[in-house]
Amino acid sequence: MLRRRGDAPAVTSGKGPNGDDRARRPVILTVDDDPEVLRSVERDLKRHYAGGYRVLRADSGASAVDALRQLKRRDEPVAMVVADQRMPGMTGVELLGQAKAMFPSVRSVLLTAYADTDAAIEAINRVRLDYYIVKPWDPPEEHLYPVLDDLLEDWQAFYRPAFEGVRVVGHRWSADGHRLRDFLARNLVPYQWLDVETSEEARRLLAAAPPASGGASTGLPAVVLADGTVLFAPTNLEVAQAIGLRTTPGARFFDVLIVGGGPAGLGLDLVHRTVVRDHGGQVLLSSEPGATTFRVRLPVHP
Repeated sequence: MLRRRGDAPAVTSGKGPNGDDRARRPVILTVDDDPEVLRSVERDLKRHYAGGYRVLRADSGASAVDALRQLKRRDEPVAMVVADQRMPGMTGVELLGQAKAMFPSVRSVLLTAYADTDAAIEAINRVRLDYYIVKPWDPPEEHLYPVLDDLLEDWQAFYRPAFEGVRVVGHRWSADGHRLRDFLARNLVPYQWLDVETSEEARRLLAAAPPASGGASTGLPAVVLADGTVLFAPTNLEVAQAIGLRTTPGARFFDVLIVGGGPAGLGLDLVHRTVVRDHGGQVLLSSEPGATTFRVRLPVHP
């Protein structure tokens, strides 16, 4: 039994990478090839749900799939897709099936005419359709919002905010995978590790990667940034540049701090004590790609 509510369900979600709370709101995506119907659905959805959700629109099944892939790469939550059944190139049922493959918990609603109700009923089993609404739905307070409120409340009950940060996808025993994880950990960069052999989320991320990046089956490990950028088999330098770490010295001269008790550390400590403390000299260091040079200066005593 459907219950009417005066207000849209409240949503708790984290902030985006730049502190923008709106960017991390769950998404409601509406899809229709008829511009008038699309504007009408978008208007009704924004009027009721704009306080807790981002309402996006697409004018075809193909553009909706592209939008969903971008949202997946950015790890943004998608709460619901509302799609018209009769669209050129891709039906609403086919689109909702692809949406479920990328976002298994997404709630799916099909907009149909009376002539398409048989297809909608078949889609309940075929793509686990959550609900179908026969057009027109006016007034939305009676024929639209009560249905969507129930579906969104059900989605919220199982919603967990997504991890916000760098994700590394690869094989468990990959040497390059361990190298990247060690690099991120040493630089205090929060990251999430996803094993491509055991994680469904890892496989969905790779499937949503742009074809130009090398596809889903090559170039592991892959690093997925918060903005959806995918780096396949990157070097440490490429990762550092992508996440904004400093990759060039910020000054020409530095104080020397010796850490460690190995032969190199003990040797430098001995030089420092002998040259600087006992004789008042200096130990100078200069570095360039591929080489580091130490120079020792000792005072000349008459």
